[in-house]
Amino acid sequence: MVRDLSALPPYQRIAAQIIARIESGELQPGDRVPSVNQIMEIEGVSRATAARVPGVLRAEGYATATPGIGTIVSKPKKLTAGADRLAKLRAGGAPLGDDERVEILDAVKVAASQEVADALAVEAGSEVGRRRRRYLDSKGVITVSTTWVAASVVEQAPEFLEVAPLPKMTFGLIEERTGRRVARRRDTVALREVPEEVAGPLETEAGGQALVVINHYWDQNGEPTEYAVDYLSPGRELSSEYDLE
Repeated sequence: MVRDLSALPPYQRIAAQIIARIESGELQPGDRVPSVNQIMEIEGVSRATAARVPGVLRAEGYATATPGIGTIVSKPKKLTAGADRLAKLRAGGAPLGDDERVEILDAVKVAASQEVADALAVEAGSEVGRRRRRYLDSKGVITVSTTWVAASVVEQAPEFLEVAPLPKMTFGLIEERTGRRVARRRDTVALREVPEEVAGPLETEAGGQALVVINHYWDQNGEPTEYAVDYLSPGRELSSEYDLE
């Protein structure tokens, strides 16, 4: 949706224009954003209006206040969660951002824990497929993501156990091989201790608290297709924004 900037209050309109300059690359991280005096002069607004602009930029994650220097550009560390990658893929886009890449850590058969068994509707201890990878961008590790699928899915889609990126991700692979299309999902955000096997690739300490996104997916028949748990790297933020009109 293209926003009608003319309908925004003046301080929000000015902030949106500066954000557009940051997104286009005209203003780079480390650059100073226009000062209150510059905004007053260029935009012809009052000091009270101009003074509200830096706060909007900071709240949106596009700037930080640096003592003795001023307000500095700092593009937000955005997280693209698994469900968001699915939406991007279905819209015909690439599931990874321009500066994102994925490293496959392992793809193996394991015994299902009770948590995984409940999510996939299988017996605890039964064999399931597991893929673990980490997503990175120019700022470092974004998340360590683990996906589990039932053994029946592995049989029909053996590529799941290949230590290589899946062009259409797990969602697309399952649909292509089985005809089971993701029709419903549930996302849960929680704090969990970082387990030992995740701490290394996440580049943090085991046992510390991390923000976790837990994804359940079901097909058109209401049967679970996959279960995923993403551990966010320290300093990453998870946010959602919706148009309500």
